[in-house]
Amino acid sequence: MSFHYAYDGPVMEFNRCIADRWQSETMAKTTQQARSNLTYQYKKSHNRTPTAKITLPGKITMVQ
Repeated sequence: MSFHYAYDGPVMEFNRCIADRWQSETMAKTTQQARSNLTYQYKKSHNRTPTAKITLPGKITMVQ
């Protein structure tokens, strides 16, 4: 069973803030998988390489 997660917060690349606020949503079984999915979405939509160290330090919330 998958849950709906949302992210609204900063994006870091190699410990440097590259976006003050980025919003996206995903479906996942766990919060960790949701974070991974969202990181992948950011890399694909902003033409980053798969090896780029993108982190989402903000809170991922479950949407009811």
